[in-house]
Amino acid sequence: MMPLLPLTRDLVLIGGGHTHALLLRRWGMDPLPGVRLTLVDPGPLTAYSGMLPGYIAGHYDADTPQIDLVRLARFAGARLVIGRAEGLDLAAREVVVGDRRIGFDVASLDIGVTSRMPQVEGFAAHGVPAKPLGRLARAWEGFRAGEGRAHVAVIGGGIAGAELAMAAAHGLRHRGARVTVIERDRLLPEASDGARRLVRNRMSELGITVIEGAEAARIEADRVCLDDGREVASNFTIGAAGARPQGWLAQTGLSLTDGFVDVGPTLQSSAARVFAAGDCAHMTHDPRPKAGVYAVRQAPVLFDNLRAALSGGAMRDYRPQGDYLKLVSLGGKSAMAEKWGRAVAHPTLWAWKDRIDRKFMRKLSDLPEMAAPKLPHPVAEGVVEALGDKPMCGGCGAKVGRGALREVLAGLPARTRADVRPLPGDDAGLILTGGARQVISTDHLRAFVEDPQLMTRIAAIHALGDVWAMGAKPQAATVSLILPRMSAEMQRRSMAEIMAAAREVMDAAGAHILGGHSSLGSELTVGFTVTGLCENEPVTLAGARPGAALILTKPIGSGTILAAEMARAAPGRAVARAWETMVQEQARASEILAGAQAMTDVTGFGLAGHLSGICEASGCGAELRVADVPLMEGALELAEAGIRSTIFADNMSGAGAVIRGAGGARADLMFDPQTAGGLLAAVEPDRAGELLAELRAAGYPAARIGRMVEGAGLKLV
Repeated sequence: MMPLLPLTRDLVLIGGGHTHALLLRRWGMDPLPGVRLTLVDPGPLTAYSGMLPGYIAGHYDADTPQIDLVRLARFAGARLVIGRAEGLDLAAREVVVGDRRIGFDVASLDIGVTSRMPQVEGFAAHGVPAKPLGRLARAWEGFRAGEGRAHVAVIGGGIAGAELAMAAAHGLRHRGARVTVIERDRLLPEASDGARRLVRNRMSELGITVIEGAEAARIEADRVCLDDGREVASNFTIGAAGARPQGWLAQTGLSLTDGFVDVGPTLQSSAARVFAAGDCAHMTHDPRPKAGVYAVRQAPVLFDNLRAALSGGAMRDYRPQGDYLKLVSLGGKSAMAEKWGRAVAHPTLWAWKDRIDRKFMRKLSDLPEMAAPKLPHPVAEGVVEALGDKPMCGGCGAKVGRGALREVLAGLPARTRADVRPLPGDDAGLILTGGARQVISTDHLRAFVEDPQLMTRIAAIHALGDVWAMGAKPQAATVSLILPRMSAEMQRRSMAEIMAAAREVMDAAGAHILGGHSSLGSELTVGFTVTGLCENEPVTLAGARPGAALILTKPIGSGTILAAEMARAAPGRAVARAWETMVQEQARASEILAGAQAMTDVTGFGLAGHLSGICEASGCGAELRVADVPLMEGALELAEAGIRSTIFADNMSGAGAVIRGAGGARADLMFDPQTAGGLLAAVEPDRAGELLAELRAAGYPAARIGRMVEGAGLKLV
């Protein structure tokens, strides 16, 4: 058999700019074996600059100009770290992301620029920078949906500022917008006379006021105060006065020009193992203005040179073009084209620009299906069927089904020790030592994200779930870890990230990590054995009585979302929100629900399966109000599209007698396996409202989802 190739080098892409986005696509089509690829970016989506004015003008919806970095990372086999890079330690070869350090052998910067204006009083509180683009897009969505007359001020009268001003005037016609452009010099100082004339005429048609030769001195919530004493009404102020470098670059030790990273023809910085591209880079060999066209054309050269740096190959030079065609939106569906000092405006040019922009976005969204490795021939009977027609899910979606597990566990011998007490249906057991009640549980997860630190956080929260569900306080933990085969240095880096995350979660929970076990295998698997102490008798599955109200502390749908993400079918925003939900601890929820009649955590068997467990152990039935069950963002749409987790069918059959009064995709989600899910508690009905209020005040999206009833079995209503 072909041996599994070990990972030996770390390549870290800092920033999800246009160059890196295109590079990820190329990497997915032609990866370099032995390299672990990492992308660091503040969010799961990044805005495409070419379409942002069209979004501001109302020509595109909020999703159209967004590049989905989650899908791109999955396609490229890269780990995505959602966080803002804040430093680069060249000596240690580490990227600083908050309190986290990510090691690299080769790194590349594509973090763009900023339009923040720290020198202007009040800008941080009341202004919105045009770049980075994501913040402007998010802020505009809410502002455009508002009511009353809109007053917009754009600080900066260059091409970018003028384009945004015209887009805002067009997009806010329904609010009687008054738009003002404030420029310290003259409007469009970088444009030709013809282009300036065309833009001025269009601004006049849109009723835009242009103030030249003035600077903003202070920004307030409803106005911009100029340095000459004048005031401009504005309840949405955009900063577009030039491109500024990210401030933390000054502390990296890299050679800079005006704060931008100096790069040579190979796009290498003064540190040979660090590259830079896009607007954050300054091409010392052939300086050019900041423009997306250069970032796009740098991508193939950067791709080749990063591979060369990692494999010992030869590099090639990037040679920028002398001039490029500038296409500028004019608010409505018309655009201006300028090149070589000549400018012309026409609606046909907007249609042309729209086609170019959509083609670029399709390139990053309609990713090619790469051929799977061919199976050897012949293979044993059943191999093809066992492989299935989709990737195996990770997390709880990769676990053994409830039916098979119950059948095996039923054959275990009866208890033989007086100090060990099995609990009804729970994953945790109770140990009695010197009068102390100690619960113990173990759980491990096959990784479904490439980021070992995020995966560790989720696995730790997941493992603690059984302890919290029993009303116990976490006490101690050991770690069980399987790393993919990798070099000793990469083992060190991975272990450092994993243990930092494990310590943070366990320390917050009050548990001490005693040690653990590690080995190398084919893929990352993270697990924990945890113990907890109960001051009172543990809360178990047994004890629920008819009439009890059912409370759930977290939304469901993670199994469906993760299955879709494996197939690159889940929106990146939904995936990121699911990750956030999974890492929410349940310690405070456990304290609030400590007096519950019965309680469990909702994990691999799905909500219906775990509620059926309460029914069986308590000797009564339950009604689950499907419409009241909170769902994760995007889960219902994906379920309606037919996406199901690997063990969905096992969960359906393993839930026992279920009467489906409610059907469809929403009802199917009741059988969706959850990872690091919420607590499900049966509580006194007269206390349900009080407990819900307390849970919500503590930050849990809790809901009342049904009740326990006489009889047996589970009914979906």
